[in-house]
Amino acid sequence: MFFLKLSLITWLIAAPGLVVSTENVITCYGSVQRLSCDIGLIRVQSAIYGRTDSSVCNAGRPPSETQNTRCSMKIPLISERCDGQTACEFKTDVLGIPDPCLGTYKYYNTTYNCIQGRIGMICEGSYSTLDCGNDVIQIVSANYGRTDRTTCSEGIENKETEDTNCHAPDTLTSVLTRCNDRKRCILEASNTIFTDPCKGTYKYLAFSYFCLSVETSVTCEHSTAVLTCEAGVLKIHSANYGRTDSTTCAAGRPAHEINKTDCFAGNTLAEVVRRCEGKNSCSVPATNSVFSDPCVGTFKYLTVVYSCAGSDGFDFSQLTNEV
Repeated sequence: MFFLKLSLITWLIAAPGLVVSTENVITCYGSVQRLSCDIGLIRVQSAIYGRTDSSVCNAGRPPSETQNTRCSMKIPLISERCDGQTACEFKTDVLGIPDPCLGTYKYYNTTYNCIQGRIGMICEGSYSTLDCGNDVIQIVSANYGRTDRTTCSEGIENKETEDTNCHAPDTLTSVLTRCNDRKRCILEASNTIFTDPCKGTYKYLAFSYFCLSVETSVTCEHSTAVLTCEAGVLKIHSANYGRTDSTTCAAGRPAHEINKTDCFAGNTLAEVVRRCEGKNSCSVPATNSVFSDPCVGTFKYLTVVYSCAGSDGFDFSQLTNEV
């Protein structure tokens, strides 16, 4: 069995006590691939099946089985199985992956990050609140079903915990919709929310997440917002041009210009994302000519909540371990 685990990078982040590492595992076909994090949770960055190097997994193999080094296909299944866990393993020859290059002896090459985060479990019929305070929730993984016999099993009949291959489709999408980029959300483990993937089995919602530290920019009408990332690129979480309180950008303004506090320009987020998302810096004028006028006669302001993400869209520099 050939098993290679390389610790590529270890970063000490500005947030106190937060360590994030990037790992790489190469496993020959037919062996067990194991991903694990000594600290944090797994987030798969890439998973490839095939061969790109003739010297890897070549022991006892004739040259005809190792000379093709232009053979690779992406395996999203590994991310689906492992994201959000502290350890994950599977036998590579039972995944049912199509053969990308007949006659070539292949291997699995998986690169993943270990990220600071928290794991949560909600038994069927129960609720839980995720609260990140002033930061925003970022969901890593979610599954409604059952993958072991011990979780949420107290007082439950054995026949209701036997099925450990139970996964509700679209669980992650549903949890993302309810919680991602919000400061607080409530999750319910219920068949009415996620549908019933295994009737007769007592299920639970397993999820993982972290709290992302964000910046808030407020720019009064007729001025220009300037958003900048010293490292990484801009990720826009929310934005509004209008007015939601009577105190912001209110100095010297008559009451009739600041009294309306339910003023929202519907195109704000899309416009700010268009101008700023994925860039190192951007400028956005807080004017009616950019967003139209959502409340004529009211003095408005532009509020943007954003963070600075890595080039892959995942934010390392602004992670916090306060959950």
